[in-house]
Amino acid sequence: MSTQATTPDGLMTLKVLLPFQVFVETAGVSRIVAETVEGYVGLLPRRLDCVAALAPGILIYETAAEGERYVAVDEGVMVKAGSMVLVSVRRALMGRDLAALHVAVEQAFLSVDEQEKRVRSVMAKLESGFLKRFAGFEHD
Repeated sequence: MSTQATTPDGLMTLKVLLPFQVFVETAGVSRIVAETVEGYVGLLPRRLDCVAALAPGILIYETAAEGERYVAVDEGVMVKAGSMVLVSVRRALMGRDLAALHVAVEQAFLSVDEQEKRVRSVMAKLESGFLKRFAGFEHD
C-alpha cells in the first residue's frame, strides 16, 4: 500500500519557482528529466518521494496536451512529494529549441557563475586587506 498522494489522473504537477515568482505551473505531467550534480534523474508519477540538487542544465517535462517541453534552469533544488514536483532555481528560460537552450545555459548561467567567482575573489582580497590593516591597528 502506497502512502503517496496522486492527482486524479495519476500524473504529476510541476512547479518551477524563481526567487520572486512562479515561472511554470503545469498539471498532467507524465515524466520529468533533470540534470543533477550527480547526473541525470528521471521522475515518473509513481516514483518514491525524493530531493535532488540541480546543476545548471535543461529540465525536460512531458504532458499529453503540450508534448515534450524544455526549461533551461540554473542550479537549485528539486523536491518530489507525492504527485507534486517543486523545482526551485535562481533563473530559468523556457524554449522549444533544445540547441538554443543549451547555448543559453552556457552563456547566461555558466558565464555568470564565472563572474560571481571573480567578484568573490575580489571580495576575499578586500576582506583580507581590511583584516590585515585592522590587526595592524590592534598592535599599535
